[in-house]
Amino acid sequence: MKFNFILLCLCLLLGCEKSATQSMNSDSNNTNSLTYLALGDSYTIGEAVTAQESFPYQLVSQLKGQGFSFGAPKIVAKTGWTTDELQAAIKAENIKQTFDVVTLLIGVNNQYRGYPETTYRKEFKELLQTALAFAKGNKNRVFVVSIPDWGATPFGKNSGKDIRIIAQQIDAFNAINKEETLAIGISYTDITPGSRVASTDVSLIEKDGLHPSLKMYSEWTLALLPKIVSSLK
Repeated sequence: MKFNFILLCLCLLLGCEKSATQSMNSDSNNTNSLTYLALGDSYTIGEAVTAQESFPYQLVSQLKGQGFSFGAPKIVAKTGWTTDELQAAIKAENIKQTFDVVTLLIGVNNQYRGYPETTYRKEFKELLQTALAFAKGNKNRVFVVSIPDWGATPFGKNSGKDIRIIAQQIDAFNAINKEETLAIGISYTDITPGSRVASTDVSLIEKDGLHPSLKMYSEWTLALLPKIVSSLK
């Protein structure tokens, strides 16, 4: 029984049930539509919620409500991806298109697997430049999101790991991505403190005990929305 629980937990954090990429649907082929590329891992693809409840789709819905014409987001993300796996997937996709908005949220699995912070810094910097290239070199159209703290979730509390150490390591990885993001003048949105509220508010977490619920993704959406609206005006 214990083995099955551990196996389930690993699948939840590092699994691959969701497809690696999601293409824009037909309405994004409208030449008048703005385009959005979301790069990341399970937090971007919306593991444990529907696609429409993920923060990229919520963002598009909110932006449409603000009067902007957007097609569905192009998503390159998969549950369990680390920075190097995201890099490999982007290369495999061979995306030739550029985008009006690009978001990047990556690193939780680097921390989870115990990868070195030096490796994360190097690969995050490279991904940041990739995101910038997809945004036509426009720094105002790239938006980095911090890594949420999975230690605050029921999964984290039952993982057998010290949640204080998890928090410290998440903070260290976020210090890196924040430093590198701000160093080149790109927007940084810190959702980590809000993710830690999950330790006392289970409505922020889905039934899998690990991934954000619609409610938490909505908070991320609302944090990003005014920044993106401002950049598009």
